[in-house]
Amino acid sequence: MGDSLHYASVLIVSDDTEFARAVAARWQAELRTPGITVATSDVWHPSIALGYDLVIAGPLSVARSSEILSALGGSTAVAAIHAAEGEKDIRALQAQHPHLLIVPRQDGWINTLILVSCETLRRVEAIGRSQRSERLAQACQQDAILGRYMLDMRPGINDALTSVLGNADLLLLEVGGLDGEGREQVRTIHTMALRLHQVMQRFSSLAAEMNLCETESHDETSPASQGVATPP
Repeated sequence: MGDSLHYASVLIVSDDTEFARAVAARWQAELRTPGITVATSDVWHPSIALGYDLVIAGPLSVARSSEILSALGGSTAVAAIHAAEGEKDIRALQAQHPHLLIVPRQDGWINTLILVSCETLRRVEAIGRSQRSERLAQACQQDAILGRYMLDMRPGINDALTSVLGNADLLLLEVGGLDGEGREQVRTIHTMALRLHQVMQRFSSLAAEMNLCETESHDETSPASQGVATPP
């Protein structure tokens, strides 16, 4: 994940100020520290968690504990860890919230919590990169479809532009056929059609260049170009 951890955001939800202070202080000892926000259960709302890469739940008030843990454990859009205390409580929590990652508050628990949190943030970052790659691939595919459509339509567009340019030239050659304003309008049509023709020519040149690059790339990576013998 590298330095991207510096740009990660973590929300600590706890009614135990010492817990929140200890976790934040311990994380400050790491080389890379995310942005940390601390909140108590009385300001909790499920929508708050959506703005963070990771939510760490510590000791909570009895009145809101079940509600908060259920929201965190039931959401696939939020990465959440709960630091729990008591072996019996942990077993019960795992049964009630199977999708919630639970770290027991035993000896050395804070180091374990930070380690698990860092790994969770790396996973969140990896998923984010994968999703961005998928969106980029989808956008590229759409662009490729549009480009293919333009290539298919190119002959028809060029024919139409040639016709417009030819008719505009004929109108401009007619002596006395048009008044001053009409001739200016025909000249504008001629100029714009010529500009579109130039755009289509450039588009054709780009398509040819891309095909050439693709061919050269294929030739360079083929077994024959690398001196690899092919079976008879």
